[in-house]
Amino acid sequence: MGVRRLGQRYMSAACQPKRVGVVGAGQMGTGIAIVAARHAELEVFTLDKFDQSLERSSQFVKDWAAKETKKGRMTDADTAALVDRIRFGNLDDKTAMSEVPSLDFVIEAVSEDLNVKRKVFQSLQEAGLRSDSILASNTSSISITKMAASIERPERFIGMHFMNPVPVMPLVEVIRGLRTDEATLAATLDLVTAMKKQHATSEDRPGFVANRILMPYINEAVFVLQDGIATAEDIDKTMKLGTNVPMGPLTLADFIGLDTCLSIMKVLHADLGDSKYRPAPLLVNYVEAGWLGKKTKRGFYAY
Repeated sequence: MGVRRLGQRYMSAACQPKRVGVVGAGQMGTGIAIVAARHAELEVFTLDKFDQSLERSSQFVKDWAAKETKKGRMTDADTAALVDRIRFGNLDDKTAMSEVPSLDFVIEAVSEDLNVKRKVFQSLQEAGLRSDSILASNTSSISITKMAASIERPERFIGMHFMNPVPVMPLVEVIRGLRTDEATLAATLDLVTAMKKQHATSEDRPGFVANRILMPYINEAVFVLQDGIATAEDIDKTMKLGTNVPMGPLTLADFIGLDTCLSIMKVLHADLGDSKYRPAPLLVNYVEAGWLGKKTKRGFYAY
């Protein structure tokens, strides 16, 4: 993938970032790149280890913009500007990593694995991430304080939990670690607003707010299926029509990714030590079978 040199610019705590990095070119990272470039009109540099992921991300941006244009929500000029603002580079490419010092704000959006995230942070620091830049994680459950302990400037580290799909969902959950400073929090809240999102803040506790409530709900639905109380269809119908949610818990789990659901339940179970957070064995079995939901075309439903 091509790389454009972004140039140097230094960010004070009082100013908005102009150049944002997104690490992880999957569904979440691509969505974050879109809202940063489209609504906040920021220059976005998307990094990933795999060229295939970067190519898919680039194509998704173009396809998304084409759909928005067809619906009358964007013009051809808007589409051209969006595509131009988002650039791509490989984490293993020295030329790409030479752009890291020019980034004012970096959002990590890789898999929900602490060791994988720490490797990303190390790579960014080795590439010269500036001490005044903010580093955020899109983690959905891992402790911000724990992750911040592995970086040089923990006061410049924060959690930004975007909801999926990012271009559609209006909320970003902002999580301040024990050592996150006031300037970092203020700049992050301002960035969320610039992206035309609503923000809600959470203390740094396992699962934060959204997944502390949502994942046990999904996990209990899996137990209901496992115990043969009802079919997947009837479980979802009951919750969708009975509680007026837009989709049932098992459909939602498939959209989130069963591997992600399991990872979050494991964090809740390990960190809180309460048996009520024990992952349903059926959820474990599905993940072990490679049935991860919509992204693998098989989860609780076939796609």
